[in-house]
Amino acid sequence: MRWGRAMKDSDVLIVGAGPSGLVLALWLKALGVNVRIVDAASGPGTTSRALAVQARTLELYRQLDLAQAVVEHGHPIQFFNIWTEGEHRGRIALGAIGAGLTPYPFFHIYPQDRHEQLLVERLAAAGVLVERNTTLTGFDERGDHVEARLVDANGVEERCAARWLAGCDGARSAVRNAIGVDFPGGTYRQVFYVADIEGDSPALNGELNLDLDESDILAVFATAPKGRGRLVGTVRDERAEHAETLRFSDVSQRAIDNLMITVNMVNWFSTYRVHHRVADHFRRGRAFLVGDAGHIHSPAGGQGMNTGICDAINLAWKLAAVLQNRAPEGLLDSYEAERLPFARRLVDTTDRAFSFLTADGPIAEIVRTGIAPRLMPLIGKLPGAREYLFRTISQTVVHYRDAPLCAGHAGKVHGGDRLPWVQFEGGDNFLPLPKPDWQVHVYGSVQADLVTWCALHGVALRRWDWSEGCAAAGLARDAIYLLRPDTYVGLAAGTPSIDVLDGYLRANALTL
Repeated sequence: MRWGRAMKDSDVLIVGAGPSGLVLALWLKALGVNVRIVDAASGPGTTSRALAVQARTLELYRQLDLAQAVVEHGHPIQFFNIWTEGEHRGRIALGAIGAGLTPYPFFHIYPQDRHEQLLVERLAAAGVLVERNTTLTGFDERGDHVEARLVDANGVEERCAARWLAGCDGARSAVRNAIGVDFPGGTYRQVFYVADIEGDSPALNGELNLDLDESDILAVFATAPKGRGRLVGTVRDERAEHAETLRFSDVSQRAIDNLMITVNMVNWFSTYRVHHRVADHFRRGRAFLVGDAGHIHSPAGGQGMNTGICDAINLAWKLAAVLQNRAPEGLLDSYEAERLPFARRLVDTTDRAFSFLTADGPIAEIVRTGIAPRLMPLIGKLPGAREYLFRTISQTVVHYRDAPLCAGHAGKVHGGDRLPWVQFEGGDNFLPLPKPDWQVHVYGSVQADLVTWCALHGVALRRWDWSEGCAAAGLARDAIYLLRPDTYVGLAAGTPSIDVLDGYLRANALTL
């Protein structure tokens, strides 16, 4: 081991430059935090991996002018097709399935390799470069900071100091191992393959296609309007015992036969097992776990990457507030209090969906190939079922009502809820601030003392005329909604009162 540069300080050292780490770095930089991000790999990922970017992620991306680029260069999924054993059984229109709920009422595909490249470019434009070929070998807490040991590709070791450390380094997280946090869970017995292909098929039609039969599942996710897609299928029989040696030609026959796929090119092929684990804690001392370092689960619903991104944004504004002496360190406890329960619920939900799709036995086969293909197109037409499906998958239903940082209610909106989206003539109430920050919303009339209070605290005050859309969204007329920098409602006060606002700040020791 050779010693390298002198100690290089930062406010936050981020280990791992996948989407979670990159987003954490972007948000911290936007909030004025000195950040450093390292990654053991030589460059960004070059395979598509995670595909879906959910509506809640796009809402948050809008804060830093990222959403438009993702939408413009991605691909919305307009229809969901159900097949059984090679026969087309139904087509469910998705389109703007979440209309009236969000500015992004669709299911959207934006492959992770392009996604990461966009984030890397935006981060570089902000003056932060990812330090590649750099591995964390350990760290020690030194009172008010951590001292980390980094090694580059040439074996040169560097010691660096940071106030806080964020482990965004995936399922085999070195940070999680270093802080000794257990990662309980398990591994599903099924072996899967994934292949990004170009070709011709009724199932390479720019839509989502799912083929169910007695023993297998095969999903085709469109990655372009036509001719390109991601195949995900099960590996059965004795081949599963030698999955690491398989090639696409070993497992592709069913896709070719059932979905009439003619493969012109295979851009990526891999086999894998699906894990379901959640760390016992997301924080220990001055270190945090973000994304796959803290939770991994089945790919059902395209939740993993989006959950990690929302972890990062939740943590970013809290770290910034503490570093800038606008909140006590105790605020950081709310990161685990808010994100860990959601991760556990998510693993349970995706586990049930995954188990249904992959269950064995005669009853499961009847349900999967006989009952489900008949019921799903019918259910897909019910407005209530469509809204429930969208809210769940899009993560717009996620709330923190039971967390300590949230208080009050006004109308149907509680502290901890995602702010309901309302469209007005010429805009909407999700219009971003110049940078993510606290803000007050009023729908109706604003009292003079609230104007004075917001000016005194340097908080943006935003008022909209009361409308039927406000009432339909569950908002209360003339109420005060104090929004956190991640646009979740911190305080909802049905009776406008400066005392309520002051009490909230005192209770949480916040300086806005």
